[in-house]
Amino acid sequence: MTTRGERLAMFASGLLLGAVLLVLYAPVAVGALFSVVRLQRGQILWDTASVQAYVHLLDNADILTALGTTALVAAVAVSAATVMALALALYVQSEGAFGRGFLELLVYLPFVMPPIVTGLSLLLFFSGLGLARDIATISIGHGVFVLAILYRTILVRLQSLPPSLAEASADLGATLGQTFRYVTLPYLRSALVTGALLALTLSFDETLITVFLAGDRMTLPLRLWAMMRVGFTPEINALITLVILASIGLAVGVAARLRGAGRLNV
Repeated sequence: MTTRGERLAMFASGLLLGAVLLVLYAPVAVGALFSVVRLQRGQILWDTASVQAYVHLLDNADILTALGTTALVAAVAVSAATVMALALALYVQSEGAFGRGFLELLVYLPFVMPPIVTGLSLLLFFSGLGLARDIATISIGHGVFVLAILYRTILVRLQSLPPSLAEASADLGATLGQTFRYVTLPYLRSALVTGALLALTLSFDETLITVFLAGDRMTLPLRLWAMMRVGFTPEINALITLVILASIGLAVGVAARLRGAGRLNV
């Protein structure tokens, strides 16, 4: 049985958790509310409730273009970063790998530095090469940023791979390519999916790096930022609500994958 002190501690922890959740999600709820009703002179006009703000978003060509750019950048950046992270993890985990510490420093540094520093560094790099800022530069910037997450997720999973599996595969006459295809890659599938979902979440919300690398292109966070300069309208609240819901959905997907992977490893 729990003591009175333990019950009080649990109650206090519950109150603290509730307060934290309230602070985090109350603004989201307020934004969602004012995306369907209007506020006039400090009063909520409940009779104006409608979903017209969401319908208008579908008719906004600028928002749809920004959404397409965001999806394209995320797909390209995460795909390229996943392949690179897999190759780096396999190399670092191999026998006789040279320069492990230096490679990991290069991978982690853009992620641990402030995004404004990473974005400015990439801007100077692309300017020195004479490359115009476009979808390609945004994709490279996002890929560099999410590479650390993918690399770490894949490496941790790879390090838990029993060496006996690869040895058994070699004893049965399999080549290195066959061992990778039929043993290593299936074992890493959960880490690849989880890392990709987390990287998609980060790429979808990334703003500071994108500001330096976008040029004339607009991703969804940049379009939202530009719209907010003229004030909060029901359309802006609707867009904010959808962006937050998409981010929460991706985060829940990552949490579900991590929980499932944890059960498999038990």
